[in-house]
Amino acid sequence: MSVKIEQIYAREILNSRGKPTVEVEMTCTNGLTVAASVPSGTSTGKYEALEIYDGGSRYHGKGTRKAVENVNQILAPAVIGMDVTDQRKIDRRLIELDGTKQKSRLGGNAILGVSLVAARAGALALGLPLYRYLGGLSATRLPNVMSTVISGGAFSPSGLEFEDYLYVLDGFSSFHDQVEAISDMRALLQKRCAEKYGVVAEDGGALAPPMSSTEEAFETMLSVARQVGCEKHVFLGLDVAANELFDAQKSCYNMKSGCMEAERLIEYYQQLCRNYPLLYIEDAFHEDDWLHFSQLTSLLPEKQIVGDDLFETNDERLKMGIEKKAAKTLLLKVNQIGTVSEALKTAAMAKNNRFEITASLRSGETNDTFQADLAVAVGAKQMKLGSPVLGERNGKYNRLMRIEDDLMSAVI
Repeated sequence: MSVKIEQIYAREILNSRGKPTVEVEMTCTNGLTVAASVPSGTSTGKYEALEIYDGGSRYHGKGTRKAVENVNQILAPAVIGMDVTDQRKIDRRLIELDGTKQKSRLGGNAILGVSLVAARAGALALGLPLYRYLGGLSATRLPNVMSTVISGGAFSPSGLEFEDYLYVLDGFSSFHDQVEAISDMRALLQKRCAEKYGVVAEDGGALAPPMSSTEEAFETMLSVARQVGCEKHVFLGLDVAANELFDAQKSCYNMKSGCMEAERLIEYYQQLCRNYPLLYIEDAFHEDDWLHFSQLTSLLPEKQIVGDDLFETNDERLKMGIEKKAAKTLLLKVNQIGTVSEALKTAAMAKNNRFEITASLRSGETNDTFQADLAVAVGAKQMKLGSPVLGERNGKYNRLMRIEDDLMSAVI
């Protein structure tokens, strides 16, 4: 007997940045009631699904009552009575109701809320863990930890040029061991920064010390890894967030040394890779610069050149990247595309074309752990989880540790 959607109700809640987002609750005909909430980003690309906000004076214009209304009055009536396990059909109906390329009529935040809660309800209806429901029997790979420990860029007080300075972990015997290592390194890094700079600002759990250069950040991070004793399994990553640096009028990137053209920026990335164990470079150029993404990918074949704003978790954008050999890793953010089915489709295209997948949280997170299950479902190589110091991020760490326990206890 199929389990059908009986009722849907959306409400406005706050995310980790104290800004409104959407939570959706679903009740099914078997009496099951579940909820899901929608993450949101600060640094967003122009091709990503558009969130609807209210404008006006509430929450500085960022209220989500309109998106909530769209769920309760438009989306909910259209999917009530549908089989909760038919995710593709549900998502297709949501997309059709909106009718725009970037979900701008009803809002990506409204549509995603319904899509997420339907997936969670479908998993529970079949008695499956969410990662198994989404990924099938092959969903057995735990992602490696990636953690932003130093922040920079346009939204940070640190003064560093690039947005995220990351530890990239690889070669540990278990996910539990990775969590212990990243926790130890983050704590020691904070101590080191406090000793050198005094009180250090934090940005979403990452530290924002007044460092003078990327090199200083890398040297400090590596020194901490050595002291903890795990330097052999620790690499470095950058999220350049080049959209924020790009000066369209001058066709160059605003760096501390001046406005740097793309060719010179490529040389700088190569220099960093020669001098440091820099493994991961995300959004190295602005989101329409396919040419220089392709050049960097060719010049650094052993490195992970990653498309975030470049691809927007969109299969059409990813197809272009595959054809142009621009990047070798997809950054997967379910709210960029707006439905679970579309995110899974893009992930499948990446895997079929030998791209790696990096799953990622957003800066405006909630306590919902959906994205941890999604990372396992798609077999992500790693996951950007953020520093393990805030509840909404530690919830994902904890969920992945539980999944590892489940997989280790499974009888084959």
